[in-house]
Amino acid sequence: MPDAPLVSIGIVTFNSASDIAACIAAVRAQTHQPAIELLVGDNASTDDTWARVSGLTLSSERVRFDHNTGFSAAHNTLIHRSRGAYYIALNPDVELSPGFVATVVTALDADTTIGAASGKLVRREPASVIDSTGIVMVGSIRHLDRGADQPDRGQFDADADVFGASGAAAVYRRAMLDDVAIDGEVFDEDFFAYREDADLAWRAQWRGWRCRYVSAAVAVHRRRVTPERRASLPAQINRWSVRNRFLLRLKNQSWPHALRFLLPSLARDIQVVGYVLLREWSSIPGLLDVVRLWPRTRQKRRHIMATRRATEASMQAWFG
Repeated sequence: MPDAPLVSIGIVTFNSASDIAACIAAVRAQTHQPAIELLVGDNASTDDTWARVSGLTLSSERVRFDHNTGFSAAHNTLIHRSRGAYYIALNPDVELSPGFVATVVTALDADTTIGAASGKLVRREPASVIDSTGIVMVGSIRHLDRGADQPDRGQFDADADVFGASGAAAVYRRAMLDDVAIDGEVFDEDFFAYREDADLAWRAQWRGWRCRYVSAAVAVHRRRVTPERRASLPAQINRWSVRNRFLLRLKNQSWPHALRFLLPSLARDIQVVGYVLLREWSSIPGLLDVVRLWPRTRQKRRHIMATRRATEASMQAWFG
């Protein structure tokens, strides 16, 4: 495929030894070859992830950070190193089907207003269950994976526009990433991890970029972080989740939007804060983080609101 556009695939690892070999093998098996650039960034794993990555990649394809920089900062480093017309943010616990890249690139090449794309992600366990067919937003300002936990009966076999792409396997047009970056940051590094994909999607929507769900592009995801597993997750993950819920809104929500969805979002806020104060004290620092990060968040918000292209009506329609 000599004329195929170069696609950069960035994988950020952290103690991913059990998954990384299968993930990289699936990248190597893409039919879009040879127009694929693989980049792996390891966030100072303490298991043998780095040894496995080193045995599966060229020195030019990998970088090891001296500490855990987080999902956002690590991907930003890989994005800045990448050369592709498209960048795929890929989790190490995802295996792409052989035609995934070629199928999505065909859709993106056909329409330059599409800035991002999502394939059909299905769960590894249980099999034949939907993991994500793109991000959807609801009135309580929650972002959900469309179709998550539903048996795959073909109900998502039609392509459609969606709010955004799950960061587990999100395909981005490089021109879109450059357009929505703020002070060089594509993914917001204050988020560290979790909800950064929804933040990027919201910024892209404000700038008028579409996100397309491409049903024929299939990938398998071993998802570990789900709402029903919250009690068993590391405390730091739950802290980031709480913090980033509020940063997401403070940064991207316009005042008319906030007023339109005040009641459902306030009800959800009461649930979240009440749960933290009554049962999940380890996430209280997450609420304090919101206050600490507000000055930087306010500056980013000003930039987003000043440069938006989409109308209030079109944005509110995504949350209906």
